[in-house]
Amino acid sequence: MEDFEKLKRSILEYNPKANIELIEKAYKFSKQFAHSGQVRESGEDYFSHPFEVAKILIDLKVESATIAAALLHDTVEDSPVTLKKLKAEFGPKIASLVEGVTKIDKVHFESKDDYTAENLRKVLLATAKDIRIMLIKLADRLHNMRTLKICAADKQKRIAEETLSIYAPIAHKLGIWAIKGELEDLSLRYLEPEIYSTLRGKINQKREEREAKTKEIIDELKQKLKENNIEADVFGRAKYFYSIYKKMKRKKVAFSEIYDLIAIRIITKNIPDCYSVLGIIHDNWKPIPKKFKDYIATPKANGYQSLHTAVAGRHGKILEVQIRTEEMHQVAEDGVAAHWRYKGTERDKKFDKKISWVKQALDWRRTSKDALDFIETLKIDLFEKEIIVFTPKGDPISLPEKATPVDFAYEIHTSVGNKCSKALVNEKLVPLMSELQPGDVINIITNKNAKPSRQWLKFVKTGKARSKIRSYLKIEKEPDYRKPKEEEQREENYVHLIEGVSEKKQLKLSKCCDPKPYDSIAGYITKDGKITIHKTTCPNAVSLDDKKQIDVNWKKEDKYSKEIYVIVKDKVGMLADILNIIARRKLNLEKVNTNTSKHGKFRIHLKILVTTEKELESLIEELKKTPDVHSINKLD
Repeated sequence: MEDFEKLKRSILEYNPKANIELIEKAYKFSKQFAHSGQVRESGEDYFSHPFEVAKILIDLKVESATIAAALLHDTVEDSPVTLKKLKAEFGPKIASLVEGVTKIDKVHFESKDDYTAENLRKVLLATAKDIRIMLIKLADRLHNMRTLKICAADKQKRIAEETLSIYAPIAHKLGIWAIKGELEDLSLRYLEPEIYSTLRGKINQKREEREAKTKEIIDELKQKLKENNIEADVFGRAKYFYSIYKKMKRKKVAFSEIYDLIAIRIITKNIPDCYSVLGIIHDNWKPIPKKFKDYIATPKANGYQSLHTAVAGRHGKILEVQIRTEEMHQVAEDGVAAHWRYKGTERDKKFDKKISWVKQALDWRRTSKDALDFIETLKIDLFEKEIIVFTPKGDPISLPEKATPVDFAYEIHTSVGNKCSKALVNEKLVPLMSELQPGDVINIITNKNAKPSRQWLKFVKTGKARSKIRSYLKIEKEPDYRKPKEEEQREENYVHLIEGVSEKKQLKLSKCCDPKPYDSIAGYITKDGKITIHKTTCPNAVSLDDKKQIDVNWKKEDKYSKEIYVIVKDKVGMLADILNIIARRKLNLEKVNTNTSKHGKFRIHLKILVTTEKELESLIEELKKTPDVHSINKLD
């Protein structure tokens, strides 16, 4: 019980009134009864997993019932314990939390995609009723990511991709930055191991120098605040690897141009002090134009509030500063978990607004039976780049980047969207497909005779708008407007390379494993009589019915090797960019070697299988247009 005593001390530090008796009962039930004798894939005692999940949630300072449910969260799924037994031992509320994170079983699904989508839908449905279910799910995913190295490489990649595209954005939507950042970093570790290793090495190399500069700046800031009688905490903040990597890709700059940024956070006692601190910083350092953001006056959709600014430091480096109150800091770090801490289980309109995207996702799922459509639309809705626009009364509305007046209309109300006829943006009439910009004031003009158009599906960005339009027009499955013609043609060509099926129009290449010529493949007959092609190694194929499998093969086609040398700027991510272009063109890569050239250049030697010379020339043309590619030489 030594582990429990440590757990108990951590809980009582932030919650002296915690129900320790309940938590201890859950601890003993899970460890000594439900999971007794069980081991994880790594060989560790199985109980180590729910125990670590509980510790992650204790770091978020959650209340007693959530900790108890975390300790019990795998009992129904991975032990002989039934939900009925759990309810009898711990009551309906804790049983409901455990049920919310328990995967669906004993139900046959046509594909792994349907299984994943339905489990996500189940968790989201439960989350809409009780946000604590998603907190447990995120902690569960975080510990699984921390222990992912024991899994096979293909499983590591699949879980990391799902984490990066779904669970990290959910943590962002809920404002839980600590979990979001670690999930992204761990995903990068398995998706781009070379890049992750390089970033980690370079960060460690400059650690002492960076920490010395940061301390000097913090000491100077503290002195300035003291002179102005402002009480505040000042400290450096760590940057996550993935955020550095993403910024490098977005700005197309080297590591040194990003990580030389020094990041400072200032926590004040009240809001007036936040603005006073901002004035002091701008008086003593030169502000960088267009880098000031006031998220106190206009909070982000997930409730985040802070002042952001960037100034030129004494060392010629950029100093990034975040300024917020103590309460804002708690919300910024712990997101909705902080709300639960302050409000208990009380619900309010502000809180419901924070999780409104959950309900939107569920609405969309109810209008579509296609699992892939659901997952892809959920990813779009979770995409973190958001803008804040305003109603004519000044109410802030959060929308994804490139959203349109139609998206805005449906965000206000379904009836406003369905009757939308015109839009005024900043008092000027604009087309309904116009892209909105941060700070725009939108006025929707409705007309009783107006109705949604099928064409709107081509440009709307939110899942809510898409769902409501399709529902009104009674469209079962959304037309795929987003697939480029070139990609469409390439998929069609690949389909015609498949033997074993007479009717080619019935064939479809699976998106989950993206089979290419010369991959080992199998066909599966779907409900509507069509045939989906999967790689034989595809994890999703495991859940498919063997009785519906048919033998298919690629046509034999002559391919030959061609070698090229690509000279690029020596910077992180260049190799990944080149390989992504080749992968996007569905070309097989036989060999890749790299070595550093002179004058900051990098040489990549590629051996590629092509069908025609034209295929190679087309690749070379695209590579030449890629930023920081200096030259390309063919080897005949």
